[in-house]
Amino acid sequence: MSDTAWQDRDERSPARESDEDRPGREAGDGPSGAEAQQQPRPETDAEGPGPVAGGGPSGPEAEEERLRRRRERRIAATRGADRALARLGFLGSLRDRLALLDAAADVHDLDETSDIYGNGVVEALEEKVAGLLGKEAAAFFPTGTMAQQVALRCWAGRTGDRAVALHALAHPEVHERDAFSQVSGLRPVTVTSEARQPTAAEVRGLEEPFGALMLELPLRDAGFVLPSWEELTELVEAARERDAVVHFDGARLWETTVHFDRSLAEIADLADSVYVSFYKSLEAFGGAAVAGPRTLVEELKVWRHRYGGAVFQQFPTALSALVGLERQLPLLPAYVAQARVVAAALREGLAAAGVPWARVHPEVPHTHDFQVWLPYDVDVVSEAAIRQAEETGAVLFANAWDRKGPGLSATEVYVREAALEWTADDVRAAAAEFGSRLAEESGTA
Repeated sequence: MSDTAWQDRDERSPARESDEDRPGREAGDGPSGAEAQQQPRPETDAEGPGPVAGGGPSGPEAEEERLRRRRERRIAATRGADRALARLGFLGSLRDRLALLDAAADVHDLDETSDIYGNGVVEALEEKVAGLLGKEAAAFFPTGTMAQQVALRCWAGRTGDRAVALHALAHPEVHERDAFSQVSGLRPVTVTSEARQPTAAEVRGLEEPFGALMLELPLRDAGFVLPSWEELTELVEAARERDAVVHFDGARLWETTVHFDRSLAEIADLADSVYVSFYKSLEAFGGAAVAGPRTLVEELKVWRHRYGGAVFQQFPTALSALVGLERQLPLLPAYVAQARVVAAALREGLAAAGVPWARVHPEVPHTHDFQVWLPYDVDVVSEAAIRQAEETGAVLFANAWDRKGPGLSATEVYVREAALEWTADDVRAAAAEFGSRLAEESGTA
């Protein structure tokens, strides 16, 4: 595998532009906010900050160029590193990506006729997902944006209410260019804007009716946070009391079983419909599915066609998703357990280095992804992270840093199979080494 963890700004998310990736991230949906909101600090080359030397671009163009160069340098440093906490495949070479299908024969009969407009291997994938989630049926979609719009549009037709209650940080609100309202005629109703999951009291207290409650599990922009099982069941009960259906945005639902201590089917049983993604945790080429009652799924497929989602052939994506379900899904609990080891060791290592304040959020990660917040400017933490990768070959922070306020930055940490090679002592040592670089970059050493 030739690449490493990155902001997986998914296919549902062309926008939430952050730091040096503002001109266009690779593919993922990274931390919220934008480093570009800062005052430009000119930089001439990829080696670090410095004054612009004669005749170069100035103003916004100079800042965009500086961020572009830093982004390229960060990518190169991470790709060339010997050790990383995650090595995600979607930034690999085409050869690497195609190699994923080497295992296709283990998950499906490759001698059967290829799919056409959703039959064959696509139907096999749909049946597999429905079984895992304990639902009657499932419909494959090329993107999550399409999947959720279609699902909630169909529910609106059944309930007679186009209002969708959801978190202000939910993916459709932040990353989908108002597609709910602009394309599907849905009306988002904010339950809360706090950086946590909604509460049952907030659902019960909404001042207007709504036809559906959408819960993003985990809520990525709040730090990949989940409610407790008791809180989740109460949220669902509150929606039922309001005569609303419940839809789970489960793009990352696959990795929630450890936190909830429940099977995927038990979790999904709480909802009327569930959306899942195939490329985030499962590392497929793309794609999504919505699972629910068979009559709903039949309607979903009609609207999938109307939305342009009845693609002629989808076998590469469908096969890669089946491979992901076979290979990656069983490993996710181990990644979650290791994320908790990494989070604790990061906190300890930064403290040992004398970092004045650091926050790992959640303190005990709910999934295998979490946030790290530090009291430094984005330029400082970015340079320290890149230099560490370049000079030591070890990458703690592969993702872009995001400006959260004056002298305050945050990033996301992804823990995958590569992290299983790290001991707690390894992480503590690397964190302490990173802390010393922060002191150098900030001039406090």
